[in-house]
This record gives sequence, C-alpha cells and structure tokens, in this order.
Amino acid sequence: MAIETDSNAVQLNAGQRVSGLNHIAAIRAQLWGDNCGNELKRFLADMNDKRDVQYEQNKRALAAIFFLANISKERHDVQFNELTGAEKNALIVAMNHFRAVVSLFPKRLTLPN
Repeated sequence: MAIETDSNAVQLNAGQRVSGLNHIAAIRAQLWGDNCGNELKRFLADMNDKRDVQYEQNKRALAAIFFLANISKERHDVQFNELTGAEKNALIVAMNHFRAVVSLFPKRLTLPN
C-alpha cells in the first residue's frame, strides 16, 4: 500500500535559495559560533593544491568566488587567517550564492562530440 499525496516541495528561485542559505549560516553562527574556519581553510588549501591535475581550473574557480565576494585581485592569494572578518563574511556569502546557483544546474549534462 503506497502513500499517494501531492509533494510538499516548493521550488525556490536562486535569490530565495541564497537568502535561505545565508539565513541558515547566520543562525549557525549565533548557535555554535564561527566554527567553519577549519572547513574554509581546507577548501582554500584544496583549491590551491598545485599537485591537483585541475589546479589551473581550481584557481580560476576560486578567483570567480573571490570576484563575486568583491575581494580585490591582490588579496586572492592571501592565507585564510589573513582575510579580514568582512572578507570572510563576503566569501561565505559568495560561496552560498554559488551553492544556490549550482543546485539549479541541469542534472544530466553531456559533453558534445
């Protein structure tokens, strides 16, 4: 016997998704403090790993995130602990924006011949 009801899922546009992710990030900070620093350090280290075969593409993707965060090009190569509080906040907001947009990508992309 299967349960047959309408789906309760609501489609959100990109702006609504970004707002939701940023709201959740603010709530997490209030409840648990700024504990994402280690994950951000790991992410930046992974993106800057010169041994990765996709290093050049990773640097370009990271530059896009920094650009979206309005962090000047001169500051793109600084260590995580050298970023200001405002830059860290802008970086998280930019990453949430990318997360929201990526969730809207087509599910089954194929490369043309």
